[in-house]
Amino acid sequence: MHVTLQQPTGARLITAAGQELAIPATLRYTSAEPPAVHIDFPPHVTVDGEVTTWTFARVLLGEGLRTAAGIGNVRVRPAGPAHTYVEFHTEQGVAVLSFTTADLTRFLARTYTVVAPDQETVGAELDQGLLVLFGGRV
Repeated sequence: MHVTLQQPTGARLITAAGQELAIPATLRYTSAEPPAVHIDFPPHVTVDGEVTTWTFARVLLGEGLRTAAGIGNVRVRPAGPAHTYVEFHTEQGVAVLSFTTADLTRFLARTYTVVAPDQETVGAELDQGLLVLFGGRV
């Protein structure tokens, strides 16, 4: 059985003009995908009017809380002691969101209670082993 954590949070979208717009978001983690974290955005704040989910490595979030991390579509970096920037890069441009570092740190710590940082692959291997043991197919 998989465990899913969800933590509603707020973020601030940093516009090109330097304005900050409040954006609701939900941080999500599931033991079904142990190496990944998800940030879900509701339809009313997305360009296409549909729920949008960004998925990236949990280790990237952990590294980005301490120092600039990421070279792909998602980049995370500290923005002073109280905030962390998460940048989403697309063909249309870059969205920079500011999250409260304490919220991200709390969420990350909660994910470690579900799957320890060094055990991300153990869950899938265990599921496969149990499936075979009980006569299922892999």
